[in-house]
Amino acid sequence: MVVGAGQRFACGASTTQCCLHGPQRPPIMTGRAERRERGTVSADGERVIALRGADFVPLFEGVAHVTRFAPSPTGYLHLGHAYAARFAFEAARLSGGRFLLRLEDLDPQRCRPEFAHAILEDLRWLGLFWDGSVVRQSQRLALYRQALARLEALGVLYPCFCTRKQVREEIARMGDAPHGPAGEAIYPGTCRALSEQERRRRIARGEPFAWRLDVERALAHTGPLSWYDVRAGWVEAKPELLGDVVLARKDAPASYHLAVVVDDAAQGVTLVTRGEDLFHATHIHRLLQALLGLPVPIWYHHNLVGDASGRRMAKRNGALSLRHMRARGVSPEAIWQLLGLGAASARPRCASVPAS
Repeated sequence: MVVGAGQRFACGASTTQCCLHGPQRPPIMTGRAERRERGTVSADGERVIALRGADFVPLFEGVAHVTRFAPSPTGYLHLGHAYAARFAFEAARLSGGRFLLRLEDLDPQRCRPEFAHAILEDLRWLGLFWDGSVVRQSQRLALYRQALARLEALGVLYPCFCTRKQVREEIARMGDAPHGPAGEAIYPGTCRALSEQERRRRIARGEPFAWRLDVERALAHTGPLSWYDVRAGWVEAKPELLGDVVLARKDAPASYHLAVVVDDAAQGVTLVTRGEDLFHATHIHRLLQALLGLPVPIWYHHNLVGDASGRRMAKRNGALSLRHMRARGVSPEAIWQLLGLGAASARPRCASVPAS
């Protein structure tokens, strides 16, 4: 649905009234003063902050969102997960939509059943109940193989025989190797120039390889693309910023990029909510959607939660787990207070539908 000028939202404001940022930004309306600006609170001895200002729940008149929370069972959930899950839950519930749960368990070395069980337990404890069955990526490998086959048929994949160590060494030799938007070094394209004969020979010899997306050829196939983020507005897709990403390896039948695009489409997700650290990944995701002929959702990249030093909470950083806090007697209500979240009805919650 597209909202035209003068149409009204659930808050009562029209598209011409409901704007805080001027005509160059999507119209936004905030409710009472729960604008999660930069602030600190304590959580069992740790200080917690929202790394960015004001999130709001995007409610579009007549639109029921289908959202999802998709953690990896490689550790216990922490406060950052609680924020992300609550955000997706509210966007679905307040719009009369559906909130789905997916476990991204494609890494057999790091994913463990006890972590998967704990995720379900923690969400129930928080009162965030999902709709339908839990989807597990490890049970959907056939879907990813089909997507890879389609991309291969389009001629936009190539085998890469470089090990991770070789890629690092090649980048170090280059000195001025290109870097991605987050400062990460991107693949220099070493195997892209191999002849078809050389590729076949090395595959026949049994050399391990990964499938990489040839971004330049893919863009030649799709033409210019764009995507819509509720906070950022219309964004020109620039997947070349991330280089020729890996879509599958021998030890990983689908990368995050491929699996998330295939699964969001298969589950009917219409609003992808996730942390702003994944904002630039959307460039690649939009390209894959176009190549695979998949429906295009809208995105909302929300605040990250971090410690007092500004470092975002992550399992690898030893973030305090919800399981630990619960064992210490912390209540779900206290979790929401720590994160600056009040009752759903008190939160900023209005936005415009993007014009197509």
